[in-house]
Amino acid sequence: MEHDSEASCETGSPTTVQSSGYSDEEVILASSRPKKRAGRRVFKETRHPVYRGVRRRNNNKWVCEMRVPNNNSRIWLGTYPTPEMAARAHDVAALALRGKSACLNFADSVWRLAVPDSTDAEEIRRAAVEAAEAFMGEDVSQQQRNEGIEEPPRLQQEEMSEVEELHDLLLRIANEPLMSPPPCVRDGREWNDVEIFDAEVSLWSFSI
Repeated sequence: MEHDSEASCETGSPTTVQSSGYSDEEVILASSRPKKRAGRRVFKETRHPVYRGVRRRNNNKWVCEMRVPNNNSRIWLGTYPTPEMAARAHDVAALALRGKSACLNFADSVWRLAVPDSTDAEEIRRAAVEAAEAFMGEDVSQQQRNEGIEEPPRLQQEEMSEVEELHDLLLRIANEPLMSPPPCVRDGREWNDVEIFDAEVSLWSFSI
């Protein structure tokens, strides 16, 4: 599941949180570092306007996926009935993979969430689901509770990852200015340097 939205943010001011293990440490919050909007809307925006790593699906559910730092792979963190639950799942994965440089959705995630010591994908996914379930609010309907948290098959996860990567690519294209194509080169020379009239053109010099 942003180039990214899962990456540490580049602008804004960090928030100071005093807690066990994080006393006087500065926590990077997503709310203080808004996402860059696409200049040309060529696709439907599915990202949550505030929460990092959270996207909306057509069935009114929210999915969360975390890109592994310095790696092209992603960790699927599940489908949730509320964006807040997906945002908590993101924070667990961000803390496990990025530590104190993680960009979090909630400042209290640094001390309220149980973060695995390992960076193993299965352990991170398990911790993310547990954290999300712990923050299932009272406003969640009984039907949503019965449906629970969805974890699609691995093949579906890979397909969804490809869709997210395409979405990110389109976003980058929409934000980049139109670029002129590179000059054509033939035999190590640019076409602008070729004197086309030096060549003999015998297109009409034929006999019947």
